[in-house]
Amino acid sequence: MIPGGGALEPVNRESTPALVADQLRRAIMRGTLAPGSQLGEVELAGQLGVSRGPLREAMQRLIAEGLLHSRRHRGIFVRDLDTDDVRDVYIARLAVEQGAGRLILANGSGPEVARLLGEALTALADAAQVGDPVALADADHAFHATLVAASGSPRLRRMADGLLVETRMCLSALQSTAPPAEALVDEHRLLRDAVLGGDFARLAAVLEEHMADAVDRIVGARHAPTPAAG
Repeated sequence: MIPGGGALEPVNRESTPALVADQLRRAIMRGTLAPGSQLGEVELAGQLGVSRGPLREAMQRLIAEGLLHSRRHRGIFVRDLDTDDVRDVYIARLAVEQGAGRLILANGSGPEVARLLGEALTALADAAQVGDPVALADADHAFHATLVAASGSPRLRRMADGLLVETRMCLSALQSTAPPAEALVDEHRLLRDAVLGGDFARLAAVLEEHMADAVDRIVGARHAPTPAAG
C-alpha cells in the first residue's frame, strides 16, 4: 500500500516518452531516420506533436539501447554501424535465437511453434511473390521475433527486439547484395523445418549458417569496390 492509504491502480496507457521512443525506433528500423543522421529536437517535436521534454527522454532510452549516440557539443545522431558492429549484432542474435530454440525444443512445443513460423513463412513468401522489399524485411523480422517470443523467455525477447532493430540498420547495406527473395524464403523454410524436426543440433547449425551468410553479404557489400564511372 502507498503511504496515506492510496492504492496503486493499473496504468492503461503507455507514457508519452515510451510512445515517442516506439516511433523513433520504427523510423530508425525503416531507414526514415538514416544511419549517421542528426536528430533535430525542434523539428522532431513538431512532427510528433510533443514537447521537447518527452522527446529528450525518449532519445535517452534509445541511446541506452545503442540505437542513438550523443556527440559532445554536437547533438544526438543515429548510430552508423561499422563492420565490427555488424558481426557483433549477428553473434548476439545467434546466441539469443539458439537459446530460444533450445527452450522451445526442451519443452516439447516444437510442432506448435513450427505452425506459427509457418504463418510467418507464408507472409514472407507472399512478399517475395509481389516483390515488395519492405514487406519482405517486415516478414523476415516477424519470423525471427516469433521464434524468440515462443521460447517464453521475456529476457531473450527483450534482447531480440533490440537486435532485430539493429539488424534492419545493418540491412541497409544489403540492397545490392541481398539474396533472391526465393532463396530467403528457402532459408527460413529450413529453419521452420528444423524446429519441427525437434533436433537442436540441426536447428543450431541452420541458424549459424543463416547468420553467417547474412554477415558475409553485409560485410562484402561494405567492402565491395566502387564501380568506375563510365
